[in-house]
Amino acid sequence: MRGNVNADLLAPLDLAFWNIESADHPMHLAALGVFSAHSPAAGAHAADLLASRAAAVPGLRMRIRDVWQPLPLRESLPALRRSWNALGEPLTSALGRPLAGALRRPLASALRRPLAFGGAARETDPDFDPLNHIRLHAPAADFHAAAGRLMERPLDRTRPPWEAHVLPGEDGVSFAVLFKFHHALADGLRALTLAAALMDPMDLPAARPRPAEEPAGLLPDVRKVPELVRGALSEVGRALDIGASVARSTLDVRTSPALACEPSGTRRTAGVVADLDDVHRIRKSVGGTVNDVLIAVVAGALRSWLDERGDGSEGVAPRALIPVSRRRPRTAHPQGNRLSGYLIRLPVDQRDPVARLKLVRAAMDRNKDAGPERGAGAVALLADHVPPLGHRLGGPIVGQAARLWFDVLVTSVPLPGFGLRLGGNPLGAVFPLAPLAPGHSLAVAISTYRGRVHYGLVADGAAVPDLDRLARAVSEEVETLIAACAP
Repeated sequence: MRGNVNADLLAPLDLAFWNIESADHPMHLAALGVFSAHSPAAGAHAADLLASRAAAVPGLRMRIRDVWQPLPLRESLPALRRSWNALGEPLTSALGRPLAGALRRPLASALRRPLAFGGAARETDPDFDPLNHIRLHAPAADFHAAAGRLMERPLDRTRPPWEAHVLPGEDGVSFAVLFKFHHALADGLRALTLAAALMDPMDLPAARPRPAEEPAGLLPDVRKVPELVRGALSEVGRALDIGASVARSTLDVRTSPALACEPSGTRRTAGVVADLDDVHRIRKSVGGTVNDVLIAVVAGALRSWLDERGDGSEGVAPRALIPVSRRRPRTAHPQGNRLSGYLIRLPVDQRDPVARLKLVRAAMDRNKDAGPERGAGAVALLADHVPPLGHRLGGPIVGQAARLWFDVLVTSVPLPGFGLRLGGNPLGAVFPLAPLAPGHSLAVAISTYRGRVHYGLVADGAAVPDLDRLARAVSEEVETLIAACAP
C-alpha cells in the first residue's frame, strides 16, 4: 500500500513491536482497573460512557497500516547539487580529505536515486466506531481470571489497535475495566494518557503551551553535516557496544526452566497490592530507591515460588530486563515508544532478604552509572539502526531471540497521584499487565496509585498454573522484608 510523505510513520521501536507480534504472543500491554460501584448497573453505565467519550479522543481513532513510501528526491536535485557543493569544505574538515573524497561519489549517486522503504504509519480511521472496541461482559466472580482469557486474544490489526472490556462484578458493588493497547500504538505512559482521557473530567491546571516546532526539512542544514557525521559514527560505536553487551549477557546464564516455556497461547493474570508506606520503611532502613525494593521483592518471591514448586532456587540468578523511559518533550514521535533498559541478575539464590535487596541496589547503581544508552539492556535502541524493511522481514526472528537476551521482564508504569473516577465510581486499584515475550513464562509490571503498590503478573497459562501462589509469595516477601528491617 502506498502512502504519502506526510504520513505519521511509526518510530523504529514501534515498528519493531508491530512486526514481532504473533498469534501466540500478541504485543499489547494492558491495565486492569477495579472500581467501587454505586449500583449493580454501574458497569453497564461505564460501558456507555466509554463508548460516548472514545470518539472525542484523537489517539483512539488512530489505526496502523503498512506503507511503501517513496521519497521524491529527484525533484530536489538542483538543491541537492547546491548543498553538495557547500558540503565539501565542512565534510573535508570533519573527516579528512581522503575519507571525504572516497565518500563523495557514492553519496552523491545515492542521493540522485529515489529512496523507498516498507514501513507502517498511523492514520485516522475514517470508519472508526467505538462500539467495535468496547465490550460489556457478563458479571464476573474473578476479574483476573476473566482478564487472563481476554489477554490471550490479539487485537484487530485492521482497526485502531485498542480495546476496553467492562466486567461487572457478581457482588454488585464493584466492576472492572480491562484496557488493552498495542505496544506499537502506545507505551505505558501514552496508554495511561489515553485511558485517563476516558475517565470523568477533572479540574486540573491547564498545561502551558509549547512553542511550535519548525517542520523538519528533507535535507539537513549543510552547516550541521560535520556534527551529524560525527554523531552517526558515535551511534555506530554505541550500537557495537550494545551488541557486545548482549552477547556477553548470554554467557554463564543461571536461570530456571520455570521461567521459560514453549508458547501455549494461553494467559493467566494475578494482582498483588502492598502499602507504599511499608516500601518506604524498607527503603529508609536499607537505602537505595523505592524501585530497588520493588525489584528485590520480585527476586524474593521467585525464590519462594521456585522452592515450593520443586524447581529449586540454588544457583539461580535470572536476567531481569528493567525498561527505562527515554521520552522527552518535543520529540519527533511524541506518541511513540522511547525505551531503553537495564539488565540485572536477580539474586534469587541469595537466602538473606536484606542481602538480596543490597545486591539489587548495587546492580541498579552500576546500570545507572553506565546510563541507559549502553549495555545489554539498551538493546531496544538498536531498533533505530534497522531499516523499516528489516523490521518487517526480521521481526519474527527478533521476537524469538528474547529468550536469549533476558529471562523475565520487570517494568514500572507511572500512574497519577490523584484519584480517577468513571461515572462517579472511584478507581480503587489498577494492575498494569505487560506483554509476554516469546519463550517466556512470566512478566511483571508494577505501578503505584494513591499510596499503594500494585503488582500485575502475566504468565503463560499452561506453564504457570500456580500463578496465584507466586502472587502470594510477593505479598509474603514484603512482610519478610519489613520484619528483617525492623529495629
